Amino acid sequence: MPLSTIDNTGLSQSQILSAINMPTGSVIQVVQAVTQNSTSTTSSSYGAVTNLSLSITPNFTSSKILLFANFGTIYTLSSSASGATTFYRNGSDIAPTTRGFMLNSFTQQGPSSMMYLDSPSSTSSITYQVYFKTNSSTLIIGGTDGGVATSSTITAMEIR
Repeated sequence: MPLSTIDNTGLSQSQILSAINMPTGSVIQVVQAVTQNSTSTTSSSYGAVTNLSLSITPNFTSSKILLFANFGTIYTLSSSASGATTFYRNGSDIAPTTRGFMLNSFTQQGPSSMMYLDSPSSTSSITYQVYFKTNSSTLIIGGTDGGVATSSTITAMEIR
């Protein structure tokens, strides 16, 4: 059977993706943000990690968004700290205490990561951001590890 071509003139991206019949589980798009900045908190309420946010526009309302966050370092300047990280979607917590941790004796932990599968049911632009909090003393995400700058990332993958 000869191959045929599809005239995609005037078609939207989602119409093209539907026409090629991508199987369930296919990765449609990947968006990533990277920072070498550090962010600190002394708050027991969630606050944003500076520069760890991104926007993605799903092609289908049935799409899932697989989120990953990787932190170059997490550390405290005191004898101990406990805290948690989570993902926010458009300003709302979608994964309460995705990752909790405890640091002792001025320890520096890194790298570390978290993951969450979201079902936004939307084809509008969505902003995802990493938030964190502490239950004790100052907590710092990002910055340097032994004098070497580390990177923290947030990645969103649209899954069909």
